[in-house]
Amino acid sequence: MNHFSTNRLTAEKLREDHLSDLVALHLDPDVSRYLGGVRSAEKTEKYLAVNMAHWDQHGFGLWVLRTKDGAFAGRAGIRHILVDDIDEIEIFYAFTRSLWGRGFASEIATALTRIGLSELALPSLIGIVYVGNGASRRVLEKSDYVLERSTNRHGEDVVIYRIRR
Repeated sequence: MNHFSTNRLTAEKLREDHLSDLVALHLDPDVSRYLGGVRSAEKTEKYLAVNMAHWDQHGFGLWVLRTKDGAFAGRAGIRHILVDDIDEIEIFYAFTRSLWGRGFASEIATALTRIGLSELALPSLIGIVYVGNGASRRVLEKSDYVLERSTNRHGEDVVIYRIRR
């Protein structure tokens, strides 16, 4: 699934020419606060390569998001991720600061969940959220994810939410 749309967003499969938009997103300290910190252009270039390889290996991955008028909105995806030595499949998303608080995260979380559980027929999906990120916790709870457990990732306390097919 290279493209999909929601009411207010279009999503396109990650490509090399998305690098500049991702660099700008990852350099914003407010956006990156719950993404493991600000990423340099070089780290974002590696992030892009890893996520393009995920598409090649699994047939799904990261999409770049645009508003209906074509403006860059952020990124979102479904990916394999190792959590406490277990291969999990996570939904994840990040939006430009100008779109915060307007329901875009809930809109994309709903779409990713539908794609993952219905179209890809995955048995379950998780969301990993920093304990202090109340907004993302509420997004997952509104999307019917259930708090499963707490853990520590890369020195940070996080919670794992899950939804099953």
